[in-house]
Formats: sequence, structure tokens, C-alpha cells
Amino acid sequence: MQTQAIPMKSRDKMTGAATPASDAQVAEARVNLAATYRLVELAGWGEGIFNHISLRVPGSPREFFIKRHELTYSEVTASNLIRISVDDDLDEGSGVNRPGFVLHSTLLKARPDLNCFLHVHTRELVAVGALERGLRMHSQSAARFFRRLGYHAYEGLTEGLDEGPRIAQAFGDGVGLMLRNHGGVTGSTSTWESMTLIKHLVEACKVQLLIESAGGASIEIPEAICLSTVEQLTRHNTGRAGADWPAALRRLDAVDPSYRY
Repeated sequence: MQTQAIPMKSRDKMTGAATPASDAQVAEARVNLAATYRLVELAGWGEGIFNHISLRVPGSPREFFIKRHELTYSEVTASNLIRISVDDDLDEGSGVNRPGFVLHSTLLKARPDLNCFLHVHTRELVAVGALERGLRMHSQSAARFFRRLGYHAYEGLTEGLDEGPRIAQAFGDGVGLMLRNHGGVTGSTSTWESMTLIKHLVEACKVQLLIESAGGASIEIPEAICLSTVEQLTRHNTGRAGADWPAALRRLDAVDPSYRY
């Protein structure tokens, strides 16, 4: 596709008035998103110029930041992120990857309570997503997604806006989505938590595949323990775990601080 951007009328309504954001808050959002791209690359989850991470613009709920199509994750900086509307209809002619736009605009519209969505194609995610039973509660990492993980059947490249409602329905009110035969998506209020979630989703899939390859009977975490673990982790994320993101930024700064500019 090489057509130009085609502005579209709003397809849904986000309730609540937008809260004005300062220039400093918008700038900080850009830095955090650029940092997340770099961290995903350092983790080995990048795939050239493909896969995407989106972040809603503070104070402007119908706009979001995403990387420019032709850039690798290691080339993303705070200043070269693109700011676009969820109500547009964009493709590479506008500098935006078409499947990335469809997936992220869909989820940002469907979940106004979440601000950041992260999508990767690791082998572990593809493998577990292709298992009919999906993710099993074999680990603490898996328990984070107990009754919070949806599944969407593979329909080919995510190029048509008509697939959006099915993606949104599959994501539901959870925090993660397994795109069958394709990869995974996590969503949260912040870049830090979306990054944390994808890290644990990948880890949960790795553990499951190791257990299944070992053969023999396996032990799953009981439902009641999974429920209480989700509550514990929610408290954990709003408490002691808050120091994790500044630590990640320090790690990046030591390697290459250019993401900030």
C-alpha cells in the first residue's frame, strides 16, 4: 500500500473530558516510549522495522505516538516518534506501518483506560499461541494473566479495519492478547507496566514449553492462588516495583542515551 493518509470520522466515543497535559508531560511520554523500543531491542525481541509499541499522548486521548515505519527499534528516539490520531486511516504512504496502525488504533480506541500497547513475535509466544489450550498456569509469570488473557484467531496480515472489532472483543477487559500463530500483545496504563507484562508473558511461555518438552505430569497453580497472586502483583506494581523503570532507564543511559533526543 502506498496511498496517502485518509482522515476518517470517529468510529466510537471515548467518555470523559481530556485532562490538559504540559509540554513536559508530553516530552516525558516521548522519552518513555523511545526507551521502551530500545529495551525491547536489547531483550532480543525486535524484528527489524516490524512490530510496534504505541503510547497515548497525554492530554489527547485520541492521539498516540508510534515509531516511524522505516526505523529499526535501535534508531527510535523521543523526537522521531510519529504523533497520529486513532481516527485516521493510515499506511506506509504516511510513514506508518499499516498492520501496526490497525492493531494499535483498534486497541487504544477499545480500551480508553489503557495507554500503552506492546506487540512482539517471539517464538515462545507464537508456539504457545498455536497450542489449542493456550497458556497454562505453570508459573508465577503465567499467573499474572489468569483470566486476563484473550485469544484472537489468525486472519493473515492485520491490514483491514474490519478486523478491529474482533481484535477488540478478544482483548476484552484483560491485559494481554495471544494472536494465534502470530505473537502477543500486552496493554497497560504505562510503558513500564506494558514492558513488564510482555516480559512475563514471554517467560511464562518459555517455562510452559520447557515443562511440556520434559514430559510427564505437570502441576498447575490452583485457581484460588492465581486470583490472590493477581491481587498481590497489583499491589506490588503500585509499590516496590515502581523503582524498576528508573533502573531500566539507567541501564539504557549507560549503553546509549540517544533515545532521549
